[in-house]
Amino acid sequence: MQKVTLKLRGIEQLLEGEVQSSEVIDIQGIDYQIESLPVDVPVNGTVYGALLNYQGAYDKLKPAMEEAPYQHPPKAPVLYIKPKNTFISSGQPIPLPENETGLEMGAALAIVIGKTATKVSEENALDYVLGYTIANDVSIPHENVHRPDVKQKARDGFCPIGLWITSSDSIENPNELHIKVFVNGELKQVGSTKDMIFSIPELIEYLSSFMTLHENDVILTGTPKGSVDTKVGDEVVTEIEGIGRLMNTIITEA
Repeated sequence: MQKVTLKLRGIEQLLEGEVQSSEVIDIQGIDYQIESLPVDVPVNGTVYGALLNYQGAYDKLKPAMEEAPYQHPPKAPVLYIKPKNTFISSGQPIPLPENETGLEMGAALAIVIGKTATKVSEENALDYVLGYTIANDVSIPHENVHRPDVKQKARDGFCPIGLWITSSDSIENPNELHIKVFVNGELKQVGSTKDMIFSIPELIEYLSSFMTLHENDVILTGTPKGSVDTKVGDEVVTEIEGIGRLMNTIITEA
């Protein structure tokens, strides 16, 4: 049974539920249609992202990493932060900034930290995981990925998160989950977390080696190979095996 924690708009406390099917969830003994729930963002901590963490995406860009200004490929995770202004829930629209023609989607498995983590070892890293959710690392298309551009990745509404947090004990192996992205119902991207360069325990060990992670902080594990480009009016659905689906529509910022 998939156990989840979710937040509803207008309700401060988090609620626990059990997913009965792709359409129904049990919350406190009552069945609800998932699509009818007014879900809110289920996390409120800092979101840390890892770029170039999927082998296919890394291999595609590796030749450029050998050139100036980079000189050589990174030996550690390439990190960035998605600030709170980027957070929106499933169902909320993603704003396309004025003078831009489209946005690039970045489907990511998101690790939700469950307790304070400082200098955690890889062997014990999963003990600090509350659960997993889905994030969409939205960006304005740009070439500079080795040193991420804040202006392209930290816009309002550029990090949809949800629907909920799936408990860690509901996921047998988070390092082997299938990821799919649909645009207007058409399958546009397929990936698997087994293709990550740095595993979930390795990411937690690395980040906690130089900064403390707190309860409800989130780590985005990267996005699979392939660009998913969208325009105004497109409906984007991200699905991750065993976790659920995240849906948002692109609208003009105005």
